[in-house]
Amino acid sequence: MIDLHTHSRCSDGQDTPEELVSAAAAAGVTVMALTDHDTINGLPAAQTAAEKHHIKLIPGIEISVQGGRELHILGYGVRPDDEGLQAFYRENQSFRRQRRDRLLDMLNKAGIPITLEDICRVNNGKSSGRPHFARTLVELGYADSVQDAFDKYLATPSFYQIERPKPLAWEGIAMIQRAGGVAVLAHPYTLKLEEAPFRSLLEELISYGLRGIESYYSKHTPEEIACYTALAEEYGLLCTCGSDYHGAAVKPDILLGSGCQNSLLEAGVPEEEILSRLYEEMEKAKHLL
Repeated sequence: MIDLHTHSRCSDGQDTPEELVSAAAAAGVTVMALTDHDTINGLPAAQTAAEKHHIKLIPGIEISVQGGRELHILGYGVRPDDEGLQAFYRENQSFRRQRRDRLLDMLNKAGIPITLEDICRVNNGKSSGRPHFARTLVELGYADSVQDAFDKYLATPSFYQIERPKPLAWEGIAMIQRAGGVAVLAHPYTLKLEEAPFRSLLEELISYGLRGIESYYSKHTPEEIACYTALAEEYGLLCTCGSDYHGAAVKPDILLGSGCQNSLLEAGVPEEEILSRLYEEMEKAKHLL
């Protein structure tokens, strides 16, 4: 069983890298990628845990870029000590702190007396992303669930007015390439694009160096899977498979390795073919450095 899209507490997941790998092993995952948002800080600990549990770990990252609220680029095979990605993380942390403070102010003005201390209690003092805010709003009784918190406060026009700066798409892909990685378009269904504009975006990203599409994803329908795999074949791209696991407290409907209600497994994912193509692209990426 493979899962090439997971998150730890180093970004907006619930578990430490060690806990995440342990949970993956318990779920039967044999090959996984840690793809935290905009950081590679969890990779060393995850690698150590993976060796302990006899899991093959592919070092990864997920970078949010300009071009759409949900335009994210996954990077596979990146170097865990890459200085370019570390510098990006440091700069991005400053932007995230600014957004955090502005979001606190926005919620306070809306009559919700949430504090930084409340957020830190939920995230153990780590990065304060939207899932951490959502879980805090649930804990304080201002939302019934994480999704309810997003719907009411964290995916609204008011929130997007305070969104942090993001790199351009070509910059995100270039960062991944300079770190020795392979760039793949994450969860394409979230872009909510019809075929023509999606093709246009895909061709643009390919011109920057995109090498794959996350065709098999927890919330893709069979029709979407068929569409994205066909497009991948047409454009000579690889397909990847990921649950986008964050933890039961963040995304309770998504399980490691199997997605939503075994949706990844039901799709008949050709795991050996996916890994073979990905390893081939990762090997090419190393030789391009």
